[in-house]
Amino acid sequence: MTRKRLKIFVSAYACEPNLGSEIGVGWHWVLEMSKYFDLWVLTRKSNQANIESWIKNNPEYNSIKFLYFDLPYYLRFWKKGLRGVRTYYLLWQKLTNSLVKRTMEENDIEIYHLLTYGNALWPVSSYGKKKFFIWGPTGVGDTIPKEFSKHYEVKSKIIESVRRFSVKTLPLNSGFKNRCANANLIFCKTETASKSIPIQYRNKALVFTDVAVERIEGAQNEQKIRTGKIIQYLAVGRLDAWRGFDLLIEAFAQAVKNNQNIHLEILGKGSDKQRLDKLVNKFKLERFVTLSGQVSQEVYYEKMAYCDVVVNPSLKEGAVTTAFDSMSFSKPLICVNTGGYTRYFNEEYAVVIPRTTRSEVIQNLSIGILELSDPMMRKVKGEKANEIGGHFDWQKKGELIFKEITRKYSEFQRNLS
Repeated sequence: MTRKRLKIFVSAYACEPNLGSEIGVGWHWVLEMSKYFDLWVLTRKSNQANIESWIKNNPEYNSIKFLYFDLPYYLRFWKKGLRGVRTYYLLWQKLTNSLVKRTMEENDIEIYHLLTYGNALWPVSSYGKKKFFIWGPTGVGDTIPKEFSKHYEVKSKIIESVRRFSVKTLPLNSGFKNRCANANLIFCKTETASKSIPIQYRNKALVFTDVAVERIEGAQNEQKIRTGKIIQYLAVGRLDAWRGFDLLIEAFAQAVKNNQNIHLEILGKGSDKQRLDKLVNKFKLERFVTLSGQVSQEVYYEKMAYCDVVVNPSLKEGAVTTAFDSMSFSKPLICVNTGGYTRYFNEEYAVVIPRTTRSEVIQNLSIGILELSDPMMRKVKGEKANEIGGHFDWQKKGELIFKEITRKYSEFQRNLS
């Protein structure tokens, strides 16, 4: 007997093929969920052309029903890139509420999933959250200690101060508490996020990383021993202060004192670039560190294939796609333990550094850099990373998503009867 597929309305503001970060995460979740559920997916109209082009070339996914919405021009002319995204998203959620309600009622949909954005402090459809409400993967509670942020530029310092204040006042945040009360299942990106859920609702929370390993066509599946050349370290992500690129540059300054056959390339753009450039100059690392800016996905894959070691110095969840891509490309990873995605990495195939004091993090990053200058260690860890990655790919992630949603919904149905 064939099991009836559940219908789910998915709010996925950030959802588009062939991209990384949260946009790519939203896309992969939708693809995997569509294997088990009937989906209606609401996303931005600016994503429509790419989505429809991709679906045309992958007709096995044409059962997904996409709905598109963007604010009228007079309400969005001021938005550019990530500038103003929070205000735009708030308006987008409010103005799409009637569309959510109409679609769910007309199609007899009882499950609403707020997939992206994954910020627990941001709003949710007022209609959707009153149905069977799946929330996340979402993040809240992860902040940067003052010991780290005091080194940031003024704007980034203020941002981190506001974040710390927001987390400190979570118990007074009525919107957050209301969403926790309404949610039936909360996917939390990190342990900190899970512990930030009020204790009376914590039984709904599940630590569940949002990213998985993508099996990338053309990725190197065997790490070759390379000798007699510069060892290439690669870090990728938006140049935000909390991503820890300053720590990595200072760690490189220590490492080159012991080994000058190393080179770091940082891919990405962002507001922290000027400070990072100053650090490179301060430590006279122009030969050893290159900030290459943002590149296409094709070039990113080429650089992943060419590098020897991947580094993710983020102090909280960030550049997670790159961390998991390291498995596909058989590259060992150096990372700072965030209590989220780093649960999937250990010393067998990575160097996982505890987030302790700033000086200790820098020192341990430097030690990890020098350890992985050994070609045999890179080979062993890289091959193991690729092997383990098969257990954490998107297919396995989809199976887990299906298991947790159906488990919680069945429990909900039993309580109703």
